[in-house]
This record gives sequence, C-alpha cells and structure tokens, in this order.
Amino acid sequence: MTKILFMGTPDFSVPVLQRILKEGYEVIGVVTQPDRPVGRKKVLTPPPVKVEALKHGIPVLQPEKIRVKEDLDKVLALNPDLIVTAAFGQILPNELLEAPKYGCINVHASLLPELRGGAPIHYALLQGKEKTGITIMYMAEKLDAGDILTQSELMITEEDNVGTLHEKLSAIGADLLAETLPKLIKGELKSKKQDETAATFAPNIKRAQEKIDWTQTGEAIFNHVRGLNPWPVAYTLIDGAVLKIWDTKKVTSEVKAQPGEVISIEDNGVLIATGNQTAVLVTELQPSGKKKMTAKDYLRGAGSYILPGMKLGAENDNN
Repeated sequence: MTKILFMGTPDFSVPVLQRILKEGYEVIGVVTQPDRPVGRKKVLTPPPVKVEALKHGIPVLQPEKIRVKEDLDKVLALNPDLIVTAAFGQILPNELLEAPKYGCINVHASLLPELRGGAPIHYALLQGKEKTGITIMYMAEKLDAGDILTQSELMITEEDNVGTLHEKLSAIGADLLAETLPKLIKGELKSKKQDETAATFAPNIKRAQEKIDWTQTGEAIFNHVRGLNPWPVAYTLIDGAVLKIWDTKKVTSEVKAQPGEVISIEDNGVLIATGNQTAVLVTELQPSGKKKMTAKDYLRGAGSYILPGMKLGAENDNN
C-alpha cells in the first residue's frame, strides 16, 4: 500500500485529508503548523488538520520551520512513498521534495500559473475573476511553480465570498485528488510546465489592504468586501472609529456624490457613493466593539446617527 505523508494546516486542508483516508490510503503521518494563540484571550489552539489527524490516531509533527535539520530528519525518517500538501504554509526544502518515490504534490486553490501564493481565494474575488479552480501539481522549491498534473475549474457567482469559495474549492480539491492519485501512482499522468510569463501572485493579505478606498468604483468595492469576507473583513472609518463592512450589494444607477458620502438610508441598508459616479448598498456591518449585524439593525440602534451627507473613510471623517 502507498504510504502517504500529509501536510496541511487550515480548514481548507481537512476535507483533502479526509478524502485520502476515505479512499483507503495509508496516512503514516501529518505535518502541520504549531498550535497558535487564538482570539482576544489568546487561547492556544491546534490547527484544524491536527484535530482531524488525532481523531484517526495519526501521528502529528508540528515544526516551526521544517527546514531546521532536526525537524527535517524527523519527517524524512517516516520514509513516505508520496507527500501530499494542501495549504501547509511553508516552502519545502529540496531534500524533502526528492525523497518520496512518487514525489511531492500540492493541492492549490487557483488555476496556476495564476494566483501563486497564500491567498489565492481572496485574490480571485478581489480581482473580480469570473472563474477559479484547483490545481494539483508537483511541488518545487519556488513558490507554487511546480509542473501541473491536473486542474478543475469553478465559475464564481456574484453571491460568492471567501467563505463560500473556500468550501467549494476544498471539496473540489478533495475530489480532484481522489481522481489524480491512482493515475499518478500507476504512472499514467503526464505533467506540464507552467507558463512563467503568465504567472500572477496572491500574497497573504496585509492590514493596509483591508481598508476600503471609496474612490474605487462600486464594482471594485463590491469585490473588495466579498474578497475579505469572512476574514479578515474590510473596514472603513466613521468619525475616526473602525466600522467593518461585511456585505454590500451592487447598485446600477448613477449617482452624483463624493466617494465615501452617505447618499441615503434605505430599508435594507446604507447607500454610499463610490468612485466614477457609482455606489454600493452596505447591508451588513460591524461597529467597533460590537457584533456583526445587518445594516437595518445597526440603524435602529447605536448607528442611527448616520445621516445623508456624512463622509466615511478619513481619520476625522466629518470635521
């Protein structure tokens, strides 16, 4: 039986591991990131993949940096026939990539060579792409640059956000891996090199990217908000305080107001002007120190002071 070493960390990786086990492969170990403090109380929390592995009695390794010789030797000692990674979070050293007889493959959430990096799902939405997908490819020491084995496309709908795409792509990744593994082990697959000239990148989201730029078009802001929902969540400022924006709706009519200006209070949200004489309707938000709520509930309570003509986005919005 083919001995598989699985490497992954977040929720995205869990269905992939589950599918490998369901297909009857022997998972000899799981390598994941160390437990991390989570939440305001900084509770030390294991990665989702570790939790899943322990349910099945699979040995778990959690190196801070897999390139450290002591940790690398522990992984190599497992002597896997194949390494499967899915959102592991570290680039593997060449010594490890070359060790398994069937190689080391990765389940990546984009149609490579587009969107290499740690946040391909976010960027597919941020960039307003009409489709994305899963690529299974051989690992290389260069970020997401290995030869492609198989791909599966997924159309993006206007209702999608990071959360929904995350679930869809995780399931597609598990299915595609189940189709790929038997052919790979039998030597029936022919890999193809990536077109380096077509490569684009999706680095991890930085705090500065979370703030809404109201001078962008309504379409761009719609994509910005859903491209950060449900994490890390887009935000703006109101009277200098953070106001997280969870959901917006597109508005087709042309408006004449300054970007960031509150145009009107509607039954189902707040209409805000954006760039190029466009607007968005904010339907779900979260004031500083409060829970997420619909804009309707917000306007009934502490947010009821929002009035047409107010300006969002600046450090001192209305001064």
